[in-house]
Amino acid sequence: MCRCTLPRLLFGSVTAAVKMASTGGSDDDLSDWESPVDIDLDAPPSKQMNPWSVVTSVAKWVGLGKNKKLWTQLAGHQGSFQAGESQTVLKKLLERERQCYVNIQCDLLKDFTPEYRGDVQKQGETYLQLQDLLSGFTCPCVMDVKMGCRTYHEEELKNARENPVFRKDIYRKMTDLDPDAPTPEEREKGGVTKARYLRWRDEMSSSVNLSFRIEGIRKDDGSSSKDFKRVNLRNQVREKFRFFLGGNKIALEAYLKRLEAIKAAEESSEFFSQHELVGSSLLFVHDSEKANIWIIDFGKTQALPAGVKIDHRTPWVEGNHEDEYLKGLENLTAIFTELANDT
Repeated sequence: MCRCTLPRLLFGSVTAAVKMASTGGSDDDLSDWESPVDIDLDAPPSKQMNPWSVVTSVAKWVGLGKNKKLWTQLAGHQGSFQAGESQTVLKKLLERERQCYVNIQCDLLKDFTPEYRGDVQKQGETYLQLQDLLSGFTCPCVMDVKMGCRTYHEEELKNARENPVFRKDIYRKMTDLDPDAPTPEEREKGGVTKARYLRWRDEMSSSVNLSFRIEGIRKDDGSSSKDFKRVNLRNQVREKFRFFLGGNKIALEAYLKRLEAIKAAEESSEFFSQHELVGSSLLFVHDSEKANIWIIDFGKTQALPAGVKIDHRTPWVEGNHEDEYLKGLENLTAIFTELANDT
């Protein structure tokens, strides 16, 4: 039996679950890691949504792997996802994300994003019905890489300056990572603004210097890696990628081809040229036989203001709306190429 189906035994069933999901109530990039617990995938949805919580960031993706042995949600809020029918997953509807998927159906990016199959109602909620990206994989390794140099909109910085809300929960997360990080004002108030925290998190990770960062990794044996918040140097990132690949040359070659194809599509995509991608990710999935990458999470993607053009490479300064997505993609590809040359 595949190793990934054996982390724990339940009475009457064997299940493996890893769920990377935010415990917060907003769409911020807050993280918390909880202990593993078992779930029964045959139980009602309300009971399924209490699995192995491994938290990273903004909502990313959900999947029920081959034979429904694996539940993977790479980041997001608890309750944002439900199991769907016919190799689909349901993601709680955000109108901005829905509109992105509608527009992508007629764009070059369609082949690089999960298939959108319309909206469905379930338990009084409206969900996007999306392709299960883990379907067809056996004991997959999964990695979420958040693209771009920032994880917040420019409007968030402006609002934080004009109407600062000092949140105590984020302050605790900041001081847990670095007790010296808060400013004197933040210490006095015992809180930090969401925008300030997100900006600090980006600077602490590789988002600022490499224009991407690793959010989470799940290996084929069911183990999950979480400690990437301070991974910001190129050689550190390269070693994390090496760990993720585990010597799988088939996956490495497939990933390089897919990265080049994604770049070509984005450089010619009308959708990509007209939107600012914030908090979007690339989802890497491989097993012993195959590998693929998808562009996921458009919950914070927004159309550029009228008259504004970006190239996704120019360094971001407040007001220019650049996201450095392509710069991050090129750095990502270069590191995977180095790994290929090493082997």
